[in-house]
Amino acid sequence: QVQLVEAGGGLVQAGGSLRLSCAASGFTFSAYSMGWFRQISGKEREFVAGVDWIGSRTLYTDSVKGRFTISRDNAKKTVYLQMNRLEPEDTAVYYCARGRGGLSLVRTTTDIDYWGKGTLVTVSS
Repeated sequence: QVQLVEAGGGLVQAGGSLRLSCAASGFTFSAYSMGWFRQISGKEREFVAGVDWIGSRTLYTDSVKGRFTISRDNAKKTVYLQMNRLEPEDTAVYYCARGRGGLSLVRTTTDIDYWGKGTLVTVSS
């Protein structure tokens, strides 16, 4: 079965950094684009970052450009989200997600066919 298992969430102070990881199993990892989404309390789940099958192309939502970096290691079947200069507004549950077959980059929740369970990131002021 398809599994996406996030790790790395926690409590950090504003200006700090965290690296999230997502370990994938149960499918041919290198054949799928992957992404990170987040859900802030009281708001809808939103796109954060996406990466293509190989890791050569990436896409970010405007609010995290220059601060977050998505990457993948196909040998380890893992996708990462490096988060720097964190802000209280980044506080959310972060979800790893698999893009539907054939998509080179994910952009919206409708591009996703499988979700991880999420990991909570809390940024204190």
